Amino acid sequence: MDYRVRRITKLLSDDLSRDVDLNALANSVNLSVSRLRHLFKDETGLTPAQYLKRLRLERARELMEESFLRLKEVMPQVGINDESHFVRDFKKKHGLPPIKYRHRGRRVRDS
Repeated sequence: MDYRVRRITKLLSDDLSRDVDLNALANSVNLSVSRLRHLFKDETGLTPAQYLKRLRLERARELMEESFLRLKEVMPQVGINDESHFVRDFKKKHGLPPIKYRHRGRRVRDS
């Protein structure tokens, strides 16, 4: 993988709660925004925004499985502010809304 893309993936995963400035990311690896998008998509198959969304939803899934945090506590930890979008995106990615996903996971472990 291109070292610049590796650097961007690390920056994106280091703190999921913060907003991402694509201009700042591109500057950090001395690329234009359009070149960064193109290179990133070639290397990962996703745009930086799609990649970040995937990271956030995966971390949210982990938190829902491993902690007793409420949904409203999980969302800011993964950088998501809009509950309706979060629930919709989580369901699309993991097959169930977050709360049902959590209860399903606990039923499986309790059995």
